[in-house]
Amino acid sequence: MTTFISPASILSSQAPALKSLPPLSLYIHIPWCLKKCPYCDFNSHAVRESNHQIPEEEYVLALIRDLESALPNIWGRRLESVFLGGGTPSLFSAKAIDTLLTAVRTLLPLAHSSEITMEANPGTFEAQKFADYRTAGINRLSVGIQSFNAKHLQTLGRVHNDIEAQRAVDIALKNFDNVNLDLMYALPDQTFEEAQSDIQTACTSGVQHISAYHLTLEPNTLFYRYPPRLPDDDLAAEMQTMIEQAAARNHFINYEISAFAQSKKVSQHNMNYWLFGDYLGIGAGAHSKISFADKIVRQMRYKQPREYLAKAKQTRTNSESTIQTQHELSRADRGFEFMMNALRLTDGFANEVFNERTGLPITTVQRQLDEAEQRGLIERDHRSIRPTRTGRRFLNNLLQIFLPNHSSLTKHREDR
Repeated sequence: MTTFISPASILSSQAPALKSLPPLSLYIHIPWCLKKCPYCDFNSHAVRESNHQIPEEEYVLALIRDLESALPNIWGRRLESVFLGGGTPSLFSAKAIDTLLTAVRTLLPLAHSSEITMEANPGTFEAQKFADYRTAGINRLSVGIQSFNAKHLQTLGRVHNDIEAQRAVDIALKNFDNVNLDLMYALPDQTFEEAQSDIQTACTSGVQHISAYHLTLEPNTLFYRYPPRLPDDDLAAEMQTMIEQAAARNHFINYEISAFAQSKKVSQHNMNYWLFGDYLGIGAGAHSKISFADKIVRQMRYKQPREYLAKAKQTRTNSESTIQTQHELSRADRGFEFMMNALRLTDGFANEVFNERTGLPITTVQRQLDEAEQRGLIERDHRSIRPTRTGRRFLNNLLQIFLPNHSSLTKHREDR
């Protein structure tokens, strides 16, 4: 028996085409840190615990080979931002960072105003070293403070104390005019007043950007296996509201759920993530999202540093040797992943951006948008869609609506 398949059904099953490619960023992962924190689920490997030397020169060479092998997928495209994350990139010498950034500039065009960010932890701060990072081309620093409270820093397993935290901020501001501080709240046994002191110290420190994250217990972490006593949900919500109010009083704009920026200091790199832009990730365990005219793919590099280094040596014979997994996003995945990112933004997104970045008309998610609006989680007009305050507070409930195969039964669930 022959089954007739209409041309229309074939076309509808094909991946939608993109009219233009989105902005492109580069993420560089450096997986080593001094000590593994009990809450951290990132791909990081403690130097102190392993007693191993960091293979700095070998790893930089591997990163450059990785980037070279990825070039065919991004020919003709310009980098809008670069981000060195970890781990603790500031464990690397300024010379290594200079070598790496020189290679990046040689291989890819870089926008004149490109934001080049490096993460740094206070336990690695040396004044001259950070001046040299600036000379190498880093123009934005993201400092992992987490707290200014000595007791909480110890509980979080940080290698720095409160005095070193403040010193790190001072050194950062002396060398950079664009500094972000990472803070965490709802910490083990943290009081409202202690959280208030942390955000006030950050707001008045002179930095231009603050990222304030609610501590969550992630699988495969020490805190997940041995949960500490955390503030209850009501107290955590009060802390979040207080942080938003304190930031506003100090002229920081809450442009994303956890991000606060002074005027014109919004993170270019993170905004590209949140608006479903492209990013090439190189380094052990790095993730990529790369768009082509007819598809969008996600990749992940080999996670273990030793394996990644070994695979990078094979790049001359195999252009994809550093890539462990790769898959193409389906139509449903495109819609969900766009919403998962863009609905974190306080001002949401313009309707046409959804079509530009996914290749899909906004009507593709019409049913989900109707449900989200009925539940008071979004507000919209003919130009844009944005989360309400309730939608931002209960983001997981909002995003669940856009999950592929989302059941209509969730319409009757209450947000908690």
